[in-house]
Amino acid sequence: MREITHLTAIDMRRALDDRALSVVDVVQAHLEQIEAGAAVNAVVTVDPEGALARARELDAQGPDPELPLFGLPIGVKDTHDTAGVRTTYGSIRHRAHVPPRDAAHVRRMREAGAVIVGKTNVPEYAAGSHTVNRVFGPTRNPYALDRSAGGSSGGAAAALAARQVALADGSDMGGSLRNPASFCNVVGLRPSPGIVPASDAANLLSPLTTAGPMGRTVDDVALLLSVIGRPDSRTPSWASGPVERPTDGSLRGVRVGWAPTLGGRIPVDSEVLEVLEDAVRVFADAGAEVVEACPDLDGATEAFLTLRAAEFEAEWGDQLARDPEDFNDRITWNIERGRELSGRDVMRAQEQQTRIIRAGADFFSDVDVLLSPAAQVAPFPVTLDYPHEVAGQTQQHYLDWMRAATAITMLGVPAISVPAGFTAAGLPVGLQIASRIGTDASLLGTARIYEALTDFGSRAPAGA
Repeated sequence: MREITHLTAIDMRRALDDRALSVVDVVQAHLEQIEAGAAVNAVVTVDPEGALARARELDAQGPDPELPLFGLPIGVKDTHDTAGVRTTYGSIRHRAHVPPRDAAHVRRMREAGAVIVGKTNVPEYAAGSHTVNRVFGPTRNPYALDRSAGGSSGGAAAALAARQVALADGSDMGGSLRNPASFCNVVGLRPSPGIVPASDAANLLSPLTTAGPMGRTVDDVALLLSVIGRPDSRTPSWASGPVERPTDGSLRGVRVGWAPTLGGRIPVDSEVLEVLEDAVRVFADAGAEVVEACPDLDGATEAFLTLRAAEFEAEWGDQLARDPEDFNDRITWNIERGRELSGRDVMRAQEQQTRIIRAGADFFSDVDVLLSPAAQVAPFPVTLDYPHEVAGQTQQHYLDWMRAATAITMLGVPAISVPAGFTAAGLPVGLQIASRIGTDASLLGTARIYEALTDFGSRAPAGA
């Protein structure tokens, strides 16, 4: 069964089309892999009966070119509703919650022939880039079980790395697709805002948060995006879809901006920078024009923290007042910061984000892609709540060490984390590549070329 779980989603789909594999074979292999890798704690609610029943239905129906995800086992993030399957949001308040309907993009995955095998672990309410909660405990990094898998889509990234699912969804406010992809040697794409419709359950049209795809290869991510990245008339969009799979191309003549510390705005551990310097040389050796350059991100951190706190207070402020034990200390702190804000504070943060977005548009008129760290540190010990120091600089709170990702969020552009190599200790490092809003397909094309030139993503964890 190991041979099946090590196939890419694209190759798995091809084998299902040719009937070289049955859907039951594929699903059973992944269910066994989940059981064998239980120590990783990535897929926290498993639905073997439902998944195998769906597999038998699909086998009886036969391959269908109109079902691009036909027979592919998928893990769904535990903050995304799945009809009839427990969805806890990583919260003790919802530990037994079973939604009556799917989130919008989950429904699209089912309709495209995907088989949902289970729910992937998250931090409490998906807050933070370290996946641990009071319902299921921590998700561990498949490359080193004593290390974090990142977050908030840490269960998704770890499940992919451990070969427990073929594809996974995630979401990203301040790096929750990109950070765990970096930590787990997989690919995570934050699409252009509006490409993936907001969940039916979403109360806010957020300028920060979007769902997105994760996979072990760029083509796998592009396949999933082609399904979930379609316009929805109920969701006002910044960027229009659909997003097709990227075309082949070359890096020759591509204008690349390299911002190792985002223009001196963030600390980055030296072991991460050493890996990423090699990644940048790959672009240069392939004929890209590389210059050290960064868009104007002044004020990005302050605006992000303001908008995030305002969203947290709007969504959970009343619940915190009623049931303060429902939240951990970090989320409580974030909600309380939101209570201190005025309407003027929020409007000024929105004005600042608008200025940053316009500065980014100017930057990408001269530069095709921006390279930067997806995470400022390599995977840290799973027992830590967050890294309290980065490159010798004290981090003030649980969001401070995530600025490599949160600053790019404020640009309002698509950004992808692709495997870039490993530290001397064998821990994964991801390269963040960003491009102009709406250029998701060409961004995927650039990432695919880099992936082909390096192939770090094919290195599986021991025992997977």
